[in-house]
Amino acid sequence: MPYRLAKTNELIKQELGKIIFREEEFGQGILLTILDVKSSVNLRDAAITISVLPSLKGEEVLKQLTARIGFLQHQLNKTLNMHPVPRIRFVLNNTKETSQNLDILLNKLKSEDVHD
Repeated sequence: MPYRLAKTNELIKQELGKIIFREEEFGQGILLTILDVKSSVNLRDAAITISVLPSLKGEEVLKQLTARIGFLQHQLNKTLNMHPVPRIRFVLNNTKETSQNLDILLNKLKSEDVHD
């Protein structure tokens, strides 16, 4: 992957994460993580891969983000000093095993905190 593309992907990941954290509300107990950003070589489009815990809320969160994609794109355009800013789209990570394992680990950590 060319250096510029890798740096752009990382910058989009960081800035979009800040925007989503600041502007979106998913409900108590829902954790959204941006796992990866894959921009096209010409930097016109970017696929944002997200993971949602608990995994059962993934589709709901994806619908919410997709409904607000215009606003999120506008905020990203204002934040990044580059032209063109890639047009974003969200993709839900479908790795069920990873989500289930993370759910189990988080529940284990919660139960350990209660017992301490």
